[in-house]
Amino acid sequence: MSLDVSISRRGFLKGGAMLGAGLVLAFHLPATLKRLQAAQAADAPAKEYPPDAFIRIAPDGTTTILCNKAEMGQGVYTSLPMLICEELEADWSQVRVEPAPAAIVYAHPVFGIQMTGGSTSVASSWEQMRRIGAVARTMLVETAAARWNVPAVDCRAENGFVLHGDRKLAFGELAEEAGRRTPPASVTLKNPKDFKLIGKATPRLEGPDKVSGKGQFGIDVRVPGMLFAVLARPPVFGGKPKQWDSAAAQAVPGVLAVKAVAGGVAVYASNTWAALKGREALKVQWDDGPNAGFSTAEQRAGFQKLAREPGTVAVAQGDAPGALKTAAKTLDAEYEVPYLAHACMEPLNCTVRVDADAVEIWAGTQFQTVDQGNAAKIAGVKPEQVTIHTTLLGGGFGRRANPASDWSNEAVEVAKAMPGKPVMTVWSREDDTRGGWYRPHWVSRLRAGLGADGLPVAWLHTIVGQSILAGTPFEAFMVRGGIDATSVEGASDLPYAVANLQVDLHSPKSPVPVQWWRSVGHSHTGFVVESFVDECAHAAGIDPLEYRRRLLAKHQDPRFLKCLNLAAAKAGWSRPPEKGSGRGIAIHESFESVVCEIAEVTQKDGRVQVTRVVAAVDCGTAVNPDMVRAQIESGIVYGLSAALYGQITLKDGRVEQGNFDDYPAVRLSESPQIEVHIVPSEAPPTGVGEPGTPPIAAAVGNALFALTGERHRRLPLMPVAKS
Repeated sequence: MSLDVSISRRGFLKGGAMLGAGLVLAFHLPATLKRLQAAQAADAPAKEYPPDAFIRIAPDGTTTILCNKAEMGQGVYTSLPMLICEELEADWSQVRVEPAPAAIVYAHPVFGIQMTGGSTSVASSWEQMRRIGAVARTMLVETAAARWNVPAVDCRAENGFVLHGDRKLAFGELAEEAGRRTPPASVTLKNPKDFKLIGKATPRLEGPDKVSGKGQFGIDVRVPGMLFAVLARPPVFGGKPKQWDSAAAQAVPGVLAVKAVAGGVAVYASNTWAALKGREALKVQWDDGPNAGFSTAEQRAGFQKLAREPGTVAVAQGDAPGALKTAAKTLDAEYEVPYLAHACMEPLNCTVRVDADAVEIWAGTQFQTVDQGNAAKIAGVKPEQVTIHTTLLGGGFGRRANPASDWSNEAVEVAKAMPGKPVMTVWSREDDTRGGWYRPHWVSRLRAGLGADGLPVAWLHTIVGQSILAGTPFEAFMVRGGIDATSVEGASDLPYAVANLQVDLHSPKSPVPVQWWRSVGHSHTGFVVESFVDECAHAAGIDPLEYRRRLLAKHQDPRFLKCLNLAAAKAGWSRPPEKGSGRGIAIHESFESVVCEIAEVTQKDGRVQVTRVVAAVDCGTAVNPDMVRAQIESGIVYGLSAALYGQITLKDGRVEQGNFDDYPAVRLSESPQIEVHIVPSEAPPTGVGEPGTPPIAAAVGNALFALTGERHRRLPLMPVAKS
């Protein structure tokens, strides 16, 4: 397969200037990821998004890959180097990985900014990274062939060497000279049958550093002369400080200063503990502003009312209202899911130094370009004068990809008040939980009309919840005709054969700041749709697995039935569950991947225990099967935490949860036995980081219904009592 490679000279020079001597390659290619291309306006002009990935080969043969994606546990520091090195033919034992600096040459090939999210890292880099490796290999081979005065076609690269008969030259011996060659206009990528790395379970490159403690997360950053700061923030969204008394705070040993900054009152100290104790001693009178009376209960009532009114139509296929009237049987149900915090294990933090003509940032961020631009505005410098050092992330789930750059902007403001001093702004767990930017609160009303065969002839779904794109740069191409595409994804594109389908949307405003959360809109539609399908199956008196098979029979994408049947076979669906146990099934497509999950549950004294989850996933080529399984397992446990416990509620404008005692995560002792089975595929890779989350709540809820006969339509299943 011959592929053209378009190389940006400007990007090459910018990359080379940053990385110094050796073999440095920068690439420019058009967008390729189908899902994100489709999200752009149909009439938008064709665009090219220039991500540049780099290879650096040292004289000793060490091959360093600069990764343009953030590593937050999903394994890109291994998977992306695997793509490059598959084609490069580097010696994997000599491969190292480093975070790429913040520069437009590292932009996402579809979004055009440097960022990590949307389960797109491997999918969007599939050809890009392999091309990089292939071009580098070609240049190395050509260099060796020229030295030997033989045709390049008679040479080959293997395990860090270029070979010709009995002769061989190490990559390290060739790199500097190869870097001066003109890159080839086209390269040939490997046939998948020849893959040596791709498709093989490969240990993480960054794993040993994480285990030893050598790996640097944002919270680990230490810069000479740095200060530590915490911010006293308004307890109500939209509030502000009226006045404060800092005398007691400044008397705390280690506290160095107290200053008003945008967003609240900052306490600066020589260590985090002193800053936190100083904040405790700080006396602030707050102006709660117009949102002091906001409550979840009132919002719920408003959302429920809207759910019974027509919204803006997202999709209308056939005549769903008319078909509903003539159906043999009708169903009507209301579902609700709450605000959810991201609850990253590493609370938010960001270290910043602001000088007169430069800003330096150390942070675990998913949004380098956006954070860089926003920091520049605050500091009054150009974006290229803002340097970002991307550290490892102790969890992201979207929180560290904030379009408003709320947490990094705050840190820049805090550091700006102490010019020339590096300052780490730290969030406590309570700050993090109460700081907003949640997964939205959603209410859905569903109505279905069943035909004589029990299958739906009409399906109507009204969705109520905040838009996460309103007011962001993504609004221009992902909100059309009043429809936020992320609000209805997973509901407006059902895989099931329903002749008459209507989905409409209400996007009310709220003072509570919201953004994407792991699996975005699929986090609520996966639960709602698959739970209601289960309701239809039971109303029709048809086994839930067989019901889905019938609904999928006419679907042109065979992946759904493959996943459904694989999960059912591995879970032993044909056998009844053990006594006292219930079994439920759910299947959902998100980020171009299909995941089916079957959950087994028990219940005693109102306590739900999920004992086993069997998952089948079709994600195209599994570049690193270990990473695929780990991410599906992670998505299941993360979604299970939300399904069982997760909720953010507000009363009198204040968030009622604060720490893991009232916003719990599933502990090891509660975690089910999880089996992940990967459907073999040679298709290009699709998303993996998020698709494991959407089906789990429905699978558990459906299992509970099978066990108890009680249908759970509001999450969480086991809300924590508020003290």
